[in-house]
Order: sequence, then structure tokens, then C-alpha cells
Amino acid sequence: MTTAHWSTTTLNTGAFTTIVRAGTVLASGWTEDPEYLLALINTELRPDELLRVDDLGVVTTALLRYDEGDLAAIDEIPVRQVSGPFVTHAWDVLRKVAPGGQVTYAELAERAGKGSAHRAAAATCARNAAALFVPCHRVQRRDGTLGGFRYGLDRKAALIAHEAKYASVDAA
Repeated sequence: MTTAHWSTTTLNTGAFTTIVRAGTVLASGWTEDPEYLLALINTELRPDELLRVDDLGVVTTALLRYDEGDLAAIDEIPVRQVSGPFVTHAWDVLRKVAPGGQVTYAELAERAGKGSAHRAAAATCARNAAALFVPCHRVQRRDGTLGGFRYGLDRKAALIAHEAKYASVDAA
């Protein structure tokens, strides 16, 4: 039987729940319902049991630091997701998009090694169970509009604005 822990952290952008096993994020997002996130985890990784804790240690600390403007705080937190080779690689590529930066779905496909796979890049974002840690909010349409986001376009815009505010401070 596999067990994972979950906790909800209050961020400026709302209640954010994270499911972690052995220090690795399996799923995260703007919900207070861990069952919603559990359903997003690939069956190969899905834990049999979820235990609520008040604090996830370094994961909670990283979230709070990110929320306070230390945008790189979440970068070192390990994430585990399972999919096909392109999607798994594209998730890794997404983690390298700098805070405050934006890429298009076409650019994500190019960076992931399949320049013509725009739709697959969009599907990569749609299948991402580890929101924020795998920053699909940093991907937009070619025309500059936001595109989709599982947790709403208002939240995506708020994340982009948060990162733009602190990324410009870091660059100064």
C-alpha cells in the first residue's frame, strides 16, 4: 500500500493543495479537494492512501517563499509525473521556462524537440497534474492571449502578474 501526504497552503492566488510522496510532488493545484488532484495522478503513481498534514516541510516552505516573491523557490522541488516520452520531456522543458517569461505552445514544442507538435504541447499543459511546480501558466497562444488553464484564466493572469512583478525586481 502506498501512502502520500497532502496539505493546503493559503497563497495570494488562493487555496493551493499539494500531494507529496517521499518529498516529491505528485499533484498540486488551486483546490481544497485532494480527491480532485488524486484523480489527476497517473494510475502508475497514484497512492492508495492520502493522509492530511498541516505542513509538507520543504514543499510548503518553497510555496510560501514563491508567494513572497522568491520565484525560484519552487524550482528545486522534485516532481514526478508519468506519460509518454514527448509529454514527459515537455514537462521537464516547462520547468526551465524562467519566472516572468512566457513561451508559446509552438515554442514549447520546439524546445521539446518537436517543432510541429503544437497540439501535443497544448496537451502537455492540459495533462499537467503538478500546477505551479510545472509552470504551464507560462505558456500562451501565438497571438499573445493566455490560452487555457485548468484553474481559470483569472488565476493564470494573476500568476503571470505576480511573476512579472518579482522577476523585474530580480533582474534589477
